Amino acid sequence: MRSDAMPDPVPAFTRAATVAAKPPAKPAGKLATTPPDGVDACTAALIASHAARPGALLPLLHAIQDALGFIAPESVGAIAQALNLSRAEVHGVITYYPHFRTAVPARHTLEVCRAESCQAMGGDALADHIRQRLGCEFHGAHATRAVGLEAVYCLGLCAQSPAIAIDGIAHARMTPARIDRLLDPLLAESKDASSIVQGSGDAGHLLQASHREQEAP
Repeated sequence: MRSDAMPDPVPAFTRAATVAAKPPAKPAGKLATTPPDGVDACTAALIASHAARPGALLPLLHAIQDALGFIAPESVGAIAQALNLSRAEVHGVITYYPHFRTAVPARHTLEVCRAESCQAMGGDALADHIRQRLGCEFHGAHATRAVGLEAVYCLGLCAQSPAIAIDGIAHARMTPARIDRLLDPLLAESKDASSIVQGSGDAGHLLQASHREQEAP
């Protein structure tokens, strides 16, 4: 195997507490499509199913984001009214947790570990390369909305730093060349709108194919 061959992906076991407390989210590529009934109808159905639960706000917000990929700002009023809260209270919770989004997400999410171990092993230079490649800062996205960029604090791979995750699949010992090989197939999707990832063509399959190609003699 070449010294620059792509390492096998590693499951990301450690996540922020607000993410770990809920069921695993669907890949961002599937979340970006609004259900047929539209945002308002979907949100109303979820409000109805959660409103009677004690402490319903966080479970409801997670459910809305899992279904739509984001929490529409215009839904804050309906959520507040159903849960007998003020709009400020609902808005405060949404904006307090970085996990929650108020805009349609990119098709794929790239998380870059910003914890001390990864920074000590070249994480800052890697983050600079990724920002330059995507043309955006953290919490932003590539111009085509193919890949969104987020910071994460520890993926549990400190002994294999620096680490990143794409759509929940963690990758260790990253270098600029390796991250480029992971990004190439994702950014290539933006060349044709019909190539938006769905079903068996999700990012995991593309990434695994990339690994096999790079590990071939």
